[in-house]
Amino acid sequence: MKDALEDFERTVEAAAERLRGLTEAEAEARPASGAWSAKETLGHLIDSAANNHQRFVRAQFRNDLDFPGYVQDEWLAAQHYQETSWPRLVELWRLYSLHLLHVVSRIPAEELGRPRRPHSLHKIAFKLVDENEAATLEYLIHDYVEHLKHHLHQIQTADERARDEAATAPSQDG
Repeated sequence: MKDALEDFERTVEAAAERLRGLTEAEAEARPASGAWSAKETLGHLIDSAANNHQRFVRAQFRNDLDFPGYVQDEWLAAQHYQETSWPRLVELWRLYSLHLLHVVSRIPAEELGRPRRPHSLHKIAFKLVDENEAATLEYLIHDYVEHLKHHLHQIQTADERARDEAATAPSQDG
């Protein structure tokens, strides 16, 4: 788990550095119709951190991993991330992620690896777990980090695509 936590920290710090390089306009741009902007994607990661924070803490005091999900689009709409300052969103996400790192790094190994039933990871996990199989808190934490990396990659890919398109667009100068 130590290596995974070090990877999580490196991922957060490297991503925060890259994200700080986006302008407000770049962070608000939608890569396609109906797609989330970088602001909304990062907002979703903040929402994911908030939901998983309580899961990681509560799991230490119970025998199951049965947690409610949340309707991500409703959470995004209610919080108006598109109208929030990009630097503020980046810093909020970074600090919340580092707090989660602090929380999970102190969970005892026996709690991390203890098989649990019932669980809701067949409904709420990024990579679903069969409801008939036992699940562990360690799996839920790894799954959270994989989900985070997936969305960070989406932001990076959309930004690279937009920059490539801008670089190859015909000049307006004539």
